[in-house]
Amino acid sequence: MDLAQVFSGFAVGAIVGITGVGGGSLMTPLLVLLFGIAPATAVGTDLLYAAITKSGGTFMHARRGNVDWRIVGLLACGSLPAAGLTLSLTHHFAPGGLGNSTHIITVALGIALMLTAVALVFRRRLQAWAQSHDVDALPSSRHARLTVLTGVVLGALVSLSSVGAGALGVTALFFLYPRLPARRIVGADLAHAVPLTLVAGLGHWWLGNVNWVLLVTLLTGSLPGIFVGSHLAQHIPERVLRPILAGMLLLVGAKLIGA
Repeated sequence: MDLAQVFSGFAVGAIVGITGVGGGSLMTPLLVLLFGIAPATAVGTDLLYAAITKSGGTFMHARRGNVDWRIVGLLACGSLPAAGLTLSLTHHFAPGGLGNSTHIITVALGIALMLTAVALVFRRRLQAWAQSHDVDALPSSRHARLTVLTGVVLGALVSLSSVGAGALGVTALFFLYPRLPARRIVGADLAHAVPLTLVAGLGHWWLGNVNWVLLVTLLTGSLPGIFVGSHLAQHIPERVLRPILAGMLLLVGAKLIGA
C-alpha cells in the first residue's frame, strides 16, 4: 500500500469534509499529475471511490428528510443513460478505445475542473439571479425538462472526467430551484451522485479502467479524512477555503487542457 496515496486520500477527504466539495475535482488530477496514473484508470477508480464515500452522506441526509427524491429521479433520468452512452461512444469511436483516449479524457477533466471553479465562486450570484428572475415560476413541465437536461450534461461530463457531480450539480440545482432550502439541494445532489458515479464507475470497470488496489488505498486515507474534516469545518471559514480551492482548480484545469 502506497503511503503517499493514503496521505493524499486523507488530505482530499479532509477538504471534502470541510467544504463539501473537492472529491473528484482534487482526487483525479492528483492521481494523473502526481502519481502518473493513466487518465482512464484514474477516472474509473475515482468514480467508484465517489460512489462509496457519497453513500454514507446520502444515508444521513435521507434519514433527516433532506432528499427531494423527485429531483433525484429527474436528474437520474438524464444522467444514467447519458453516462452509458458517452462511455460506449467514446470507447467505440475513439482511437484505441477509451483506455487509450488520454487526450479526450484529459481535456474533459480540465474543462470540468474549470467549470467547477467557476461554480464555486459564482454559486451565490447565480442563485440570486435565479431568484430575482422567478425561475421557480416556470411551468412544472419545463422545470422537469430542464432538470433532466441538467442530468444529461452531468452524466456525460462525470463519466469522462469523474468531476461535476458535486459542485456543478449543486450549482445547477440552486439555479433551477432557488427557493428550495440549501440542505435539500445538497441532499438531492448527493443522492443523485451515488447512482451516477456507480453506473459510470461500473462502466469503466467493464472497460478495464479500475485499479482495485488503488481504490482500497484511497479509501483507507479518505474515510478518516472526511471524519476529521467534518469536525474541523466549524472552525475554518468556508469563505476563505472556497476561493483557494477554486483558484487551485483553475490552475490545474488550465494545465490539463494545455497538456
